[in-house]
Amino acid sequence: MVVVIGGASGIGLATAERFARDGATVVVADLDGDLATTRARELGGRSWAHQVRITDDDAVDTMFDLVGSRSGRVDAVVNCAGTSAVAPLTGFDADDWRRVVDVCLTGAFLVIKHTARRMDEYGSIVTIASLNATQPAAGMAAYCAAKAGVVMLTQVAALELGPQKIRVNAVSPGLVDTPLVAPLLRVPGLAEEFTDNTPLGRSGIPEDVANAVHFLSTRDSWITGETLTLDGDAHTRRYPDVLAKLTAGR
Repeated sequence: MVVVIGGASGIGLATAERFARDGATVVVADLDGDLATTRARELGGRSWAHQVRITDDDAVDTMFDLVGSRSGRVDAVVNCAGTSAVAPLTGFDADDWRRVVDVCLTGAFLVIKHTARRMDEYGSIVTIASLNATQPAAGMAAYCAAKAGVVMLTQVAALELGPQKIRVNAVSPGLVDTPLVAPLLRVPGLAEEFTDNTPLGRSGIPEDVANAVHFLSTRDSWITGETLTLDGDAHTRRYPDVLAKLTAGR
């Protein structure tokens, strides 16, 4: 059994599809319950959907209770849920800050917490971090700080859960064409600037990340406490000035 949180679209959907192709039963967990139900039906087999808000401690707890009662064993959990906001630091709304940190970091903590309470030996937990965990971006203070927190959370969780034979890793993608970043890619010149600053000359696709997650979840892997950078080598160059592009002409 594989649980993919944020599995109804983008990287989460590609990840759910990747595991389903291997014959895994996939729980498509998402805030959008209707879309999750549709995706689970498309995956076929014994896959099913669950609506969840990962910032709600009780809701995450209940979800894993249900997963355990229906499947008995959880082999892998992948947390792809995320959100963002862009504003200068001095004008960043405190509610937006809390929302981004709550979804990206607190949500990751709750998923790991409740997974680890139920997961058997040799299970795998993978969280989607970001290139912005290590590469700062003007206007993205909340997102950068939250994703940096995810990287350290991954290391602490791997340290604590190692004796249970549970592996905890993260993947840090660069720009990936998903619904979350679609509004940014419509900003004139921004997509081109991302590409120009990526040595491989292209943005990522959800399947790139799904394949990396699948690799990290391999049952016999000796990898834990790692964050796999997956960005076409964009980390060796500068991050585009997203804030300047968004505010140009205002």
